[in-house]
Amino acid sequence: METNEIDLKIQETILAIAKEPKNTEHYHTLANLYGMDSKFDSMISTYESLLDANSKDVLALINLGSLWFYEKDYRKSFSYYKKAEELDPLNYAIFFNMGNVYAELKNFSKSLEYYNKALDLRSPVLDIYNAIARLFCDFDNNVEAEVYYKRVVTIERDNVTANIGLGNIYLKSSEYDLALVHFKRISALYPFDKAVNVYVGNALSSMKNYGEAFEYYEKALELEGENYKSYICYAIALAQSGNFDKAIELYKKAIEEDPKRSNAYVLLGNVYADLGQYDLAQEQYKKLINMNYSDAVAHMSMGNSLYMQNNLEKALVSYRDAMKLAPDNDEYKLVYIQILDEYIDKKEN
Repeated sequence: METNEIDLKIQETILAIAKEPKNTEHYHTLANLYGMDSKFDSMISTYESLLDANSKDVLALINLGSLWFYEKDYRKSFSYYKKAEELDPLNYAIFFNMGNVYAELKNFSKSLEYYNKALDLRSPVLDIYNAIARLFCDFDNNVEAEVYYKRVVTIERDNVTANIGLGNIYLKSSEYDLALVHFKRISALYPFDKAVNVYVGNALSSMKNYGEAFEYYEKALELEGENYKSYICYAIALAQSGNFDKAIELYKKAIEEDPKRSNAYVLLGNVYADLGQYDLAQEQYKKLINMNYSDAVAHMSMGNSLYMQNNLEKALVSYRDAMKLAPDNDEYKLVYIQILDEYIDKKEN
């Protein structure tokens, strides 16, 4: 439906509501029209008006919960889902959505509890299994995540979410052949999906099959959509294969596309550091630190670069800053202690 047609339908529906303010179907129609036009604030106000007309409309409560969920206001989202649960305690969608809220709040046990409640109500199992698998991944339990993703592909072999999830799990565990099987399975179905081409490229580059990997990255760059992730993954593979000049070029393109994202600065700085160009490396780390002082990785990388220049005193300052920003990172503490000991030895000798 084109914009002009949507606007006309919206006006017609507003008139219908004025004539029949108690007819909740009109409100649902209006909210859907606003959704088609990406007017989410108007969707929220429409559903709230609907609840003024009928406070027990479960669908309106669920939809408001979902809208606030996507706005990342999880307190409001949860309150609407709870009201819906009180009215319809056997609605699996409510429990599934509440599981999603708890997952975003990093409350593993509550999230899993609500997902299992949804399963008990015979909800669409594939969606729940995928959600539970993602939950386990978020809490670094890839063994359990693999179990649930496998349940999905046993039922639906070509399920996109499960295959990509399994591919990423196998990449992390260095089972690159298995990762490639799952990524290529989806690539065969969606050959013009930008993200899928990047996934295949990542698996191939992990296997050091750089020539074929580069073909997938190039294809990804030709497809519509933002290129930041494509640039980053392609550049990492290029640097691993020794093509530092092109890697630097792509990292710079990533920064141009989205200068507020951090990893391109660190990765570009690391390439310069690998080439022994420490001043250029530090320039990138400084840019990131100035933009986001709380980025512990930037401080750690700066410390590494300064250490390679044998500037132990300044390196220790950077390491200490990284350690303060990430106090639970044992690796940072260990590096700091080792360099501090080295610094003290040199001072004493």
